[in-house]
Amino acid sequence: MSAIKSKLKPKRRRVTFSLISPDAKEVILMGDFNQWNPKVHPMKKNKNGGWGKTTLLFPGTYEYRFMVDGQWENDPENIQTRTNRFGTKNNVIVVPST
Repeated sequence: MSAIKSKLKPKRRRVTFSLISPDAKEVILMGDFNQWNPKVHPMKKNKNGGWGKTTLLFPGTYEYRFMVDGQWENDPENIQTRTNRFGTKNNVIVVPST
């Protein structure tokens, strides 16, 4: 009798990013989870001037920033940061496995 091995893959988790920037015309979420690609996660503006984007991420630690009208901005609601190779800071988010 052969042993049956269960290959449980970690489930992706729903993560919502948000930014209050009522005067912005465009906000893009970029991070290492999308290879810093500006075309993958454009954010949507709500009627109160907030921007949001929900994405599915596997458990792990990720770096990200917002591109607001062509300028980098950090998430003011997240104090966890890490210095990037350009000498500026990226925000850090940890997606738990449970």
